[in-house]
Amino acid sequence: MSVWRRHRAELRLSLRMTVAGLAAFLLGHLLGLPQAYWAVLTAVIVMQANVGASFEATLDRLIGTLGGAVWGVAVATVMPHAGLAALALALTVTLAPMALVGAFRPTYRVASITAIIVLLSARTQQVGALTSAVDRVLDIGLGGVVALAVALLVLPARAHALLAETAGDALELMAQHVVTLLEGVSAGPEALGTSALGDRIRAAVARVEAAAEEAARERGHWLTDAPDPQPLVRTMRRLRHDLTMVSRAVAEPLPAPARSTLEEPAARAAAGIAALLRGAASALAARTPPPALAAAGRALADYDAAMAEVRRRGLTHDLPGDAVGRIFGLAFALEQLGHDLEDLADRVRELAQRPAAREEAGP
Repeated sequence: MSVWRRHRAELRLSLRMTVAGLAAFLLGHLLGLPQAYWAVLTAVIVMQANVGASFEATLDRLIGTLGGAVWGVAVATVMPHAGLAALALALTVTLAPMALVGAFRPTYRVASITAIIVLLSARTQQVGALTSAVDRVLDIGLGGVVALAVALLVLPARAHALLAETAGDALELMAQHVVTLLEGVSAGPEALGTSALGDRIRAAVARVEAAAEEAARERGHWLTDAPDPQPLVRTMRRLRHDLTMVSRAVAEPLPAPARSTLEEPAARAAAGIAALLRGAASALAARTPPPALAAAGRALADYDAAMAEVRRRGLTHDLPGDAVGRIFGLAFALEQLGHDLEDLADRVRELAQRPAAREEAGP
């Protein structure tokens, strides 16, 4: 069971690829396609981790195949290619524009392959270029349709579920990071090893952005009625930026006069924020309402009160300008973080409005 939980995305994808390849093989032979293995290859190649990505890959491959087939037929029909020199020239004319298309749109590189197959098979297999083109389009089309059907019917993985999972992973890392950073009020974050965690958060947010693009494709192709993923992505970016500001503010331990007043409220704020981030991660995974903001809000309010005490007692008057800037920069960063946590709660609430049963479980 633990292996399934850790690798469920990979295991589901491998099952869908196997089913799609076998289904394409059987259908290709039932339909009498002369080279049904192209349908099998296409079904395996275009199968992706979720429905949205599979649909996009299928569409790109069909468009590229059709374009390459049409161009290959045109060149084979217009240009004689009986001799070696003539064939080389025809191949150049066939390949050059398709390669240019593939250079600008890598997802259409199959156009070059299709055009070459149409041109060369018409000569080597003694079949007409049009017949070769039609066979190729049918093979690719069958493989793409089979792959899309399997993606929709066999343990389907929706991109919005992947988005929730990747966002939850990023929030868990942020929860760890905020605790470590605010320990830096007295120790300095480098001594606590925060750089590596910051890099992991950056990579996690990048995965959220990639999942959001796939979720947007599902929405664009009417494969889901889930909410627009971009607001959640913007919130994740702002939270990462807030933590970056906190990291800069505690680049060195805060000066002793202010540190003694701010250290304990900072620790409480870290605990409250971390609990809220972890609660939001769990809520995203379960499609439930967000956790209450009250505890984190009280902790941040306590930190504001401690900052007011620092100002009242004039604890920053004799400090260097850089130290003063970091003290007030930390207060500003935590204030912004509080606002963005409220925004995160709104985003989690939006996702929770859709019943979990209507979305497949995440990969």
